[in-house]
Amino acid sequence: MVLEVGVVGGGVVGLTTATLLQEALTGQEAVRVTVVADKFLTDTTSDGAAGVFIPSLSLRGPTPHAAREWLIKSFKYYSEIAKSPEASAAGVKRLSGYILSATDPEYVQDPYLSVLTEHRILTPAEIKAIPGGWQYGSFVSTLLIENRLNMPYLMEKFKRRGGRVLDHRLESFEELVDQFDVVCNCSGLGARYLCQDANVMPVRGQIYQVKAPWVENFFMTDNFTYVIPGINHVTLGTTNQLNSSKQEIDEYDSMNIWGKCTSLVPSLQKAQVSSFLNTASSISQMT
Repeated sequence: MVLEVGVVGGGVVGLTTATLLQEALTGQEAVRVTVVADKFLTDTTSDGAAGVFIPSLSLRGPTPHAAREWLIKSFKYYSEIAKSPEASAAGVKRLSGYILSATDPEYVQDPYLSVLTEHRILTPAEIKAIPGGWQYGSFVSTLLIENRLNMPYLMEKFKRRGGRVLDHRLESFEELVDQFDVVCNCSGLGARYLCQDANVMPVRGQIYQVKAPWVENFFMTDNFTYVIPGINHVTLGTTNQLNSSKQEIDEYDSMNIWGKCTSLVPSLQKAQVSSFLNTASSISQMT
């Protein structure tokens, strides 16, 4: 008898979960993994994510120790890819940059940042050299996982190992009862209706992708401004609009993002704009 495992969600979390399940179950021929989703690759919100590995202040786990262990294991996983011959195909590279705040020292001193390769507080002279009137800052060395490359890499690896893909929009987990013995929920915002959890809500972001190969370090601030150099483009963002599912690009948001990012990194004034994208994440109002 074959043990059927279903992974709901075709974004980066779903595809990563599916490939890790295959690795964990290597040698057990009686197990088959299937990804179930109605959106894949460039159709997912994962596609627009800049992908810098920075722990969020909102990160929570059953305990602080558990959350830290998640970060340590995840960072090790991606660090090993970054050192491997597959790094370029997987869209993983090392990246360093600055975390800045005008008002909150905790934003730049999050204890989870110690998980990264390097984390140090900036000197007053270093902070003063960065435009924007920042009061607090830190320098970190971390990793970038560019999803435009990483998700096709994961999908190819998943299929090569015998994984199946089911293009289907679920309306309820009840549909999977007779198909799978185990189901992993990686549905992101879809959990709002699949789990009937009204506490899950969207957080709308909007970004630019620009050509600016001279930008080598990333910048992230506590006013939702970031400049993140990827492999094929630099991502400029963002908005942080709670409970908004708006899909259209907003010209006023674009003007605000451009103004904030070019003030932070003035050389971006000469960057060539490649595209505008909406991004989205999901959060729970429960803490």
